[in-house]
Amino acid sequence: MTSIFPHDRVRSEQGELITAVEQAIANKQHLIAHAPTGLGKTAATLAPALEYALANKKTVFFLTSKHTQHKIAIETAQKIRAKYQLNLLGVNMIGKRWMCLHAEAAQGVDFTEFCKKLREDNQCEYFTNLRRSGGGLTVAADAKLRELKERGPLHAQDLIAELREDHLCPYYTAEHLAEDSQLIVTDYAYLFNPHIREAFLAKIKKSLENSILIVDEGHNLPARVREVLTATLSSFVLDRAIGEAEKFKYQELRKALIKITEVLEAYAKQVGGLGEKLISQSAFLKAVNAIRDYDLLQQELLLAGDAIREAQKQSFLGAVGKFLEQWQEPDSESFARIFSAVSGKREPVLSLSYRCLDPSPVSRDVIAQSHSTIMMSGTLNPTAMYRDVLGFPPETREEIFDCPFDEENRLNLIVPETTTKFSQRNEQQYARIAEISAGIVNTVPGNTLLFFPSYAFRNSVYRHFHALSQKTCMLEQPRMTQEEKHQLLEQFKASAGSGAVLLGAVSGNFAEGIDLPGDLLKGVIIVGLPLPQPDLETKQLIAYYEKKFGKGKGWEYGYIYPAFTRCLQSAGRCIRSETDTGVVVFLDARYTWPMYARCFPQDLRMRVTSQYREMIEAFFER
Repeated sequence: MTSIFPHDRVRSEQGELITAVEQAIANKQHLIAHAPTGLGKTAATLAPALEYALANKKTVFFLTSKHTQHKIAIETAQKIRAKYQLNLLGVNMIGKRWMCLHAEAAQGVDFTEFCKKLREDNQCEYFTNLRRSGGGLTVAADAKLRELKERGPLHAQDLIAELREDHLCPYYTAEHLAEDSQLIVTDYAYLFNPHIREAFLAKIKKSLENSILIVDEGHNLPARVREVLTATLSSFVLDRAIGEAEKFKYQELRKALIKITEVLEAYAKQVGGLGEKLISQSAFLKAVNAIRDYDLLQQELLLAGDAIREAQKQSFLGAVGKFLEQWQEPDSESFARIFSAVSGKREPVLSLSYRCLDPSPVSRDVIAQSHSTIMMSGTLNPTAMYRDVLGFPPETREEIFDCPFDEENRLNLIVPETTTKFSQRNEQQYARIAEISAGIVNTVPGNTLLFFPSYAFRNSVYRHFHALSQKTCMLEQPRMTQEEKHQLLEQFKASAGSGAVLLGAVSGNFAEGIDLPGDLLKGVIIVGLPLPQPDLETKQLIAYYEKKFGKGKGWEYGYIYPAFTRCLQSAGRCIRSETDTGVVVFLDARYTWPMYARCFPQDLRMRVTSQYREMIEAFFER
């Protein structure tokens, strides 16, 4: 058992995870760990990984998509350093844009080009204060770097705040710190985006072979990698590019872009205005070649983009050129070329995508090259799916850990009284869902989160629900800003005494990444299964996985398990610590069907009932 654990005691389930991590790293193996919320995954993985790294001159990369989890990882490392008086250095690196001290960085600019041009023209005081023209550090920067190294692991926001006073670039300072760090806390993209990884590792003088990767909230990784490898051209980008061409007098390019827009509009007519269809590579190439030589147009757009960024820091012309370049990638079963037309605020939004279906060509190589990859989440069930989809080797260890919380503190119910199945959606069903949901909300003594398959479905139920609820109702909205999300969450927390209900969507802002410990949340209701009508991408994904992994795996890996994971993530908002108490209700008859019931982790101890109010009352009275 690790000798540098940051806390006073190790819980039994936590000890099992520590042992599994130690064994995997010692044997240069990989580990996929389904470890429920509250087990203490961060400490249980970081402590043994850092102990091995310090003894064997390795680097630990703690990778997660959430900035909140970055802070927890850095704080855990700080506790380890302080408790054991270790010479442990760590740094938190977030996106370069978000570490930039220029006010313009937060605006809608092509940040990579914006930053590059400022540095090349010696127009960034933060960078010139950091590095001499020959490439070495300035005297002031060198002194600051030595001071920062003495302080140990640093969170990005602390580094930004401090370097603002010194007028030094936080991002490039973090890069220098990373060279000597045993721990680097950052986003998936730094290692799983092939366009970023090699340059990043070269700059910080690290290699995958000498690195231990801890992938937190690993259920998000497949979709993130697929998105990185996907290219999209939308009517929005085309429209902005046409305006840009007019502004900068690229009249021939403007005419060509108008014609390309007409190609997308022709596709829209073929699907009846709104809809989607597969588009062959050759069909779009032929359509563009009829406008202008494809290769020549692509090069002119890229060159125009470079010129325009000299004046305004970003270029839509360049973005169109980049898409045309990516569209020429060879056809592959692991990609789908899809046109779609969806409703917009004023008019349909048209898009043409070269969509990645399979993340494994990228993730497999990263995992294979690393010393060890430890992937963990509270929703990695079944672990075999993530092993297959991400390309882990067959000898990868797969472990499922039990929930560390006392069963008496949680009540997990299935209420099979309604359904959100498409064929049964009607006003009567909406009213019945509202009636049962309001009954549960009114019985729970405190705050409740109420999640729906979509905002549209939520709105249909809310028409009946708001009159039945005895609690204050709050509505999450799609595309909320961080400030709006924060304000609504604070308002919800402030209502804990009297009780409120926040109605949102399982794919929305509050289904993942928020903590409402103690009395701030007492109940979660998951209305229905978020199984949308499969769109063209999903159908292609199902077919691809069916062919790659065998009969039945397509539907499981491409459709059922991803939807169920969203449900379990939403449910996980309720119990966040060993002292929390709460009720989670899954409201849909389909949760009792064998094909869905087997998706629940065994430690949840689900109970099927129609006597939900009585059971909830008895639970809270006890």
